[in-house]
Amino acid sequence: MLLLEITLLALAAVVLVPVAVLCVECLAAALPGRPRGGRDASLNGASGDATPPRPRLAVLIPAHNEEAGLPETLRSIRPQMREGDRIVVVADHCDDDTAGVARSSGCEVVERSAVTSAGRGKGFALDTGLKHLAPDPPDVVVMVDADCRVEPLSVDALARRAAETRRPVQSAYMMAPSASGGRENPRQLVSVLAILLKNYVRPRGLARLGCPCLLTGSGMAFPWHVIHAAPLASGNIVEDMQLGLDLAMAGHPAVFCETARITSLLPERDEAAARQRRRWEHGHLNTLFNQVPRLIWSGVARGRLMSLPLALELAVPPLSLLAAALAGALAVSIVVAATTAVSWTAAAMLAIGVVCLIACVLLTWWRFGRDVVPFGALLSAPWYVLWKAPIYASFLHRREKQWQRTERTAGGSAGTAAPPPAGAEVPAPRAPAPRDAKEEPADVAAGA
Repeated sequence: MLLLEITLLALAAVVLVPVAVLCVECLAAALPGRPRGGRDASLNGASGDATPPRPRLAVLIPAHNEEAGLPETLRSIRPQMREGDRIVVVADHCDDDTAGVARSSGCEVVERSAVTSAGRGKGFALDTGLKHLAPDPPDVVVMVDADCRVEPLSVDALARRAAETRRPVQSAYMMAPSASGGRENPRQLVSVLAILLKNYVRPRGLARLGCPCLLTGSGMAFPWHVIHAAPLASGNIVEDMQLGLDLAMAGHPAVFCETARITSLLPERDEAAARQRRRWEHGHLNTLFNQVPRLIWSGVARGRLMSLPLALELAVPPLSLLAAALAGALAVSIVVAATTAVSWTAAAMLAIGVVCLIACVLLTWWRFGRDVVPFGALLSAPWYVLWKAPIYASFLHRREKQWQRTERTAGGSAGTAAPPPAGAEVPAPRAPAPRDAKEEPADVAAGA
C-alpha cells in the first residue's frame, strides 16, 4: 500500500508541476501594466519621447511554393521598411513562381534547388539567407514566414527591442480561423484559443515575471552578432524552438515583444490541419524529452539560472495532452483509492489541478480571447482533445521527423481569403488581440 501510495503521489506530481507552471504564467499575464524592463510602446515612436535611430535591418522570408500567399505578406511588410532596409526571400525548392513574385515586388531573391542545395526545410533556407546577408550584414535580422501578415509597427518594435536588449526577440505570433468557414468551425476556434494561450498569454506572463521565452516561429528578430553563426542548417521540424534553446544555452535567451504581432491563417482542410498539428506536437514533445534535462543541468551545474525557467516552460506539454494526462491520472487515482486502502490524497490533488486548469483556460478566454472565440466554442474542447488523440498516439510508433510545408488554399496567407478580384482591397483578419490594448499606444492597438 505504501509503494502504491508513493506511486500515485509521484504520478500526481509529474502532472501537476506543468499545470502549476501554466497557472502562474496565466495569472502573471492577466496582471495590468507593461512587461518588466520593456519599452515596447515607446519604441514604436508613438510617444513624444526621443528615441534612438532604428537599427538597419533585413527581413528574411523563407518560402516554399508560396506564389499565392507571398504578395499579401510582402504588402504588409513593405510600408514598414526604411531607407537601407532589405527584404530577402529565399525560394526553397519551389515548383511555382515564388521567386518571380518576390523579384517583381522588389525583393532580393535567393533560390535553392535540389541541384544546387542540400537539405530541405525552413532551417536550411534561413541559413542560406544569412549567408547571403553576410557580406553586408544588417544590425538586426527579422525572420517572417511567407504565409503571415505583419501588423503595422511590428517590424519597428522588433528591431528596436533587439537592438536595445542585444538578445533575440519573439513577437506575438497568433493564428486566425481560415478564411472559408473557419469562424463557424468550433475546432478551429478552440485551436485559435490554444495558440493564443501558448504564443501570447504564456510569453506575456513570463515577461512580467522577468523570465525569457521560447521562440515560437514567425516574427523573430535577432541582432546580427547573435544570429550570424547560429546552427540553423538542420532538418529539425521545430527549428525555431530548438534555435531559441541553443541561443539561450549560449547566453542569449529570447525576450517577448507583445506590441509586435504576426498573424497566420489556420489550414482549411482537415488533413492539412492534422499534419500541421502533428509536426508541431511531435516536435514539441521530442524537444521536451531531449532538452529539459539539458536545461536543468545547465541551470544547476553551470549556474545559468535563466535556463531553469526555460526548462519549466518547455516542460509544459501541449494543452490538449496536458488536459488528457490530468484527466487520466485523476481517473486512475479515483479507481485505486476506491478499490484499495490507499488514501484519497493524490486524487484530491489532481482534482484541484483539474479545477485550476479549467480556470486558466476560462481566464485566458475572458481576458484575451472572448472577442474572437465565442463561449459556445469552448464546449467543443473535449472533442478537440479527442481529435488530437491519434496525433499523440502516433508519437509512439510513427513519429514525425521531416519538415513539411502546411498546405493552404490559394491566397491562403493571413489577410487573404481567396484570390481577390483585380483592384479589390483585401481585408485583414482580426487577430486575437489582447483585451487590454488600452495599455498600449492607440496606433499600436489599432494595428493589432
